Amino acid sequence: MNVKVKEVWARLRMMRRRDSGMVTSEYAMGIVAAVGFALLLYEVVTSGQVRAELQAIVKRALSARM
Repeated sequence: MNVKVKEVWARLRMMRRRDSGMVTSEYAMGIVAAVGFALLLYEVVTSGQVRAELQAIVKRALSARM
């Protein structure tokens, strides 16, 4: 029975040692991609046509009768 316990502990240690996360370079690339997407989204939302549409939606929502 002592041998079985040792085998289970050995398996648990091996499972814990697996590298399932991102490395630093992957984090850096993920951050660069997220910043790029955020800039693109900011440019779209602050463009004239989209800004006018968003303002119209807000005005309609605020002037709606309940």
